[in-house]
Amino acid sequence: MTVHSLRRLLTCSVAIGAVVLGALLSGLSHADNTPKNATAEAPNVTASDLDRVFRRSTLQIATPDARLHQFNVWIADDDQRRARGLMFIRELRADDGMLFIYPQPHPVSMWMKNTYVSLDMLFVAADGKVLRVVEKTKPLSLDTIQSGGPALGVVELPAGTAARLKISAGAQVMHPAFSAGR
Repeated sequence: MTVHSLRRLLTCSVAIGAVVLGALLSGLSHADNTPKNATAEAPNVTASDLDRVFRRSTLQIATPDARLHQFNVWIADDDQRRARGLMFIRELRADDGMLFIYPQPHPVSMWMKNTYVSLDMLFVAADGKVLRVVEKTKPLSLDTIQSGGPALGVVELPAGTAARLKISAGAQVMHPAFSAGR
């Protein structure tokens, strides 16, 4: 490679890197400067909008009092869908929710950034057992919510659902994503 070719390659690489870095930084600064209570500026995502991005499924939860509860869930099974989650949704029906599925069990951390509805989060082990329930999460919060152990999935339901249906640690989530649901 000649010195001229090397200079041209280096110049192009630097220019491309600057464009990519600029795009990344502008995206980060926009995201980081979003007001916490910017409800007027934030999109209003509906169930129909979620149906265009996420596939739907059903899951059942067996509670310790021997009751079975069924939910219609959107599936967040890749990095892009898991990152989006229920952001910008303003309401959920009582039997709606989202199931986050990970490739393998690991400690999971969630937050409520850009999430306008309070949720109950169920952290679920690979065998479908609920490890931990976090009730009535705070909308728009950047606080980290931990799984408390290796989770393969997280079920998000409208706030108050866990208490109303007596869903607690040890409940069984039945869905093909979990070994007990297969």
